[in-house]
Amino acid sequence: MKASEVRKLSDEEVASEVGRLRRHLFDLRTQAVTEKIEDTSQFLKTKRDIARLLTEQRQRETGREAQAS
Repeated sequence: MKASEVRKLSDEEVASEVGRLRRHLFDLRTQAVTEKIEDTSQFLKTKRDIARLLTEQRQRETGREAQAS
């Protein structure tokens, strides 16, 4: 997911996407323990997507706080 795609999402969509990706990361970790994973780069990609979403979420929060004061 690109940063430009993240910016187009609503606040609720960002929050639900973070939850979905965290669940996906958990599933990847579970698969790594129980079975063989062919594409180990999924770990890094998923972590980066989560970071992009959380960064955008935090920027929106700080933007609202700045406007309120």
